Amino acid sequence: MATANPALVGQALVDFALHGNFPEDAISSKRVDQQDFGPALAALAVAKSKLEAEVHTINEETAPDVQSWVANAKTVEDDINRSRALANEIVRRAEAPEVSGQTIRETEEKADFLQREVVYNQQVREALASIKHVNGVLDQVEQARNERRVLDSLHLLEKSWTALDAVRVGKSCRVMKILDMRAFELKSAVHEVFEHVWNALVTVDVDAHRVEVHQSREDEQMTLSEAFIGLQAYKEVQQRMALFWHKVDAAVVAPRTSVNHGSLPGISCQDHILSLQGNSDQSISSLFSDLGLVMGYFANLLPAELLQALSNVMMPVLVPRIISAWLDSAVPATLKDMDQFQEVIASVRSFCQSLEDLKYNGFAELQDWVDNAPRVWLAKCRESALDSVRNKMGNGLGSPKAVERVETQTELAANGAPATNDEDDWGAWDDEGDGNAAEAPATAQETNASQSVPNITEDDADAWGWGEEEPVEDKPVEPAATDANVDDDPADAWGWGDDETVDPAPAPSQPKAVASNPSQNSKKWETREMTLKESYHISSLPEPVLDLITAILEDGASLVGSQSSPVAPAAAGLFGLPTLVLAMFRAVAPYYYSLDTSGGGNMYLYNDATYLAERLADFVTAWKARGDIEPRAVTMLRLDNEIKSLRSFAARAYAAEMSTQRTILRDLLGGAQNLLQQAADASDLTAQIEAATGRVRAMAATWSDILSRSAWCQAVGSLVDTIAAKLVADVMDLAGIGQDEAYNIASMIATVTELDDLFVQPGAGKDDVPATAQYAAHWLRLKYLSEVLQSNLPDVKFLWLESDLSLYFTVDEVVELIGLSFVDNARTRDVVREIKASPHPRT
Repeated sequence: MATANPALVGQALVDFALHGNFPEDAISSKRVDQQDFGPALAALAVAKSKLEAEVHTINEETAPDVQSWVANAKTVEDDINRSRALANEIVRRAEAPEVSGQTIRETEEKADFLQREVVYNQQVREALASIKHVNGVLDQVEQARNERRVLDSLHLLEKSWTALDAVRVGKSCRVMKILDMRAFELKSAVHEVFEHVWNALVTVDVDAHRVEVHQSREDEQMTLSEAFIGLQAYKEVQQRMALFWHKVDAAVVAPRTSVNHGSLPGISCQDHILSLQGNSDQSISSLFSDLGLVMGYFANLLPAELLQALSNVMMPVLVPRIISAWLDSAVPATLKDMDQFQEVIASVRSFCQSLEDLKYNGFAELQDWVDNAPRVWLAKCRESALDSVRNKMGNGLGSPKAVERVETQTELAANGAPATNDEDDWGAWDDEGDGNAAEAPATAQETNASQSVPNITEDDADAWGWGEEEPVEDKPVEPAATDANVDDDPADAWGWGDDETVDPAPAPSQPKAVASNPSQNSKKWETREMTLKESYHISSLPEPVLDLITAILEDGASLVGSQSSPVAPAAAGLFGLPTLVLAMFRAVAPYYYSLDTSGGGNMYLYNDATYLAERLADFVTAWKARGDIEPRAVTMLRLDNEIKSLRSFAARAYAAEMSTQRTILRDLLGGAQNLLQQAADASDLTAQIEAATGRVRAMAATWSDILSRSAWCQAVGSLVDTIAAKLVADVMDLAGIGQDEAYNIASMIATVTELDDLFVQPGAGKDDVPATAQYAAHWLRLKYLSEVLQSNLPDVKFLWLESDLSLYFTVDEVVELIGLSFVDNARTRDVVREIKASPHPRT
């Protein structure tokens, strides 16, 4: 027997081990020796290694599946074991039942578990059925949408939402999210269809000025009434109607209701089409006629619900526009155009009635305008009056106008004395008192009110024009104010607090009476009347204010007792308008008068306010005497407080101007410091004095073209008195006065006293004394101070004992001046002793 090849033996063993193949006869018949097993085993080892590598690769590739199957197999095995154990237990208990409590409890728990499982399975079944139902409803929605049945789609959508809410599954469940998302997408899709149908029913072309509304269309399956349901479903009623009104307004209403100076378009309504066509006039009746077409068009075509929604967004825009652009401008400011105003009221009332009949709402403001026509007219009168005052003020003061003040005064005259001024024995003006205490110039009526016998200089009488035979008028007393009352508070302009007592200011030069008791005089006295007249200038502003007040009051009088006028109830309100007009004048006048470049704004304001008060007082007197108006109209006039306020306002304007000018003069003279101690040399002192006197002359020239002669004298006299008082006080405040310094002070006073030429009456002779001392209380003090500074001791003694020095200086002041100017020696002490021994030599 032949020996087998070791390699073939190894391959035969591998094939048999791997595939179960038997070797061929040629191989199997050969003899296998011991040395053949080594190579055969090596071949088997190699095949084993390859097989292990393949198994490892397969295990790695199928490991997850294998593990899953292993786990499942284990689970199945566990379930089988548990079922087998449960079955064995049931068999065991069936063969040998136990009745212990533990067993019963376990059995009950298992029974409860099984019941819960049954309930859960039922709930799952119901949820699946509900989900199937919702999905079916959504299918119906989609079908209705495709067929453009919007209302059916909305109803089905609502049904689907209700069914979806009824599904007993958490909203976070994936199937619920899917259903909810589908329902939302279907809602948006249905809304697109609804938008298309709505635009087919309601069309607005702004560029073509055309509005087209259809209640239904043949090619659409939805009407406007059904569209309202859709709008409610989408909660777009207000939004949709607001957008609709905005387009309608831009297309038709706004072009018709705008106010312009050209022609306006008309409105036409034909075959469901509202459009602009042709031209219309500017009358209010035409406006309401066209608006009536618009309102009727919408009322006929829109469902009631949509009409109410349209009213809610339309009326708040349309009604204020009609009132502000048309009705307010149609309200007359006087009674002249009242017939046209009545037509306007009738048109508005008819329009409101038509809106009510058409079931519109939101036009209460328009109805109030009709019901309160008197109040509306009164408001227009008030606005027009106040605007008129402001506009007049804004135009400036205008050209000055000369006016006259004429008064009648009664005085006592000696029996047998001629009644002419030339023969009267006029006394001297009282120079005592502080000229700064009174600001507003007083009239002759004020001056004579406190005196039974006036003693007035002939020059001053000429300034008033006494003795001229002309008709006279009663003149009310003018109030005055002091420096302490000067206040720029705007509240004063409105007359607040004017009910407080205002003391009339006395004239700065009050004449002394001839005798304290006429009955004690040897002469016999009788009364006589004198006519006082003077002229002053006012601006162009008082006359328009007076004309305005007169026109307002005349309208008020014509309305009192009127039964036909629609604004008759406003009569009482008209009588209150002059108060507002004058309050406006007082409020804005200080600003506008201050703009006057001439520098006399406050004085013009004083004159204008005084003139207004005088004319209004005359008007009140004439009004009370009228017989052509209703008695109730006579009693309704209330201007007394306004006249008082105007006089007080005039006094404040005068006081403010005087306070300002006196402050300027004091600043020019060193302010609160002593002028004589501030000046470095005589030239500086002279420059300051000339600046102050120049200021007085400048203001005198400015005021001469504004104030009356008496008021001018008082105003300029007050400025002169300010300089005199400042210089006297500064001299008295010095520690000592040398000879050179006394000369310089006397020269300075001489420069100041040159202001006397301001108070020389026109046409006066050389010997006539200027009237400066009548209006400047410190004027003679200043002059006597100059005399003292230039005198020796005997002259000072003479001035005190024989002249009038004691009338203007006290004993202590003269003694102080002597101590400042003279060396203290026996002669000086003798003079001082004699002066002190006779403190009132001129009494």
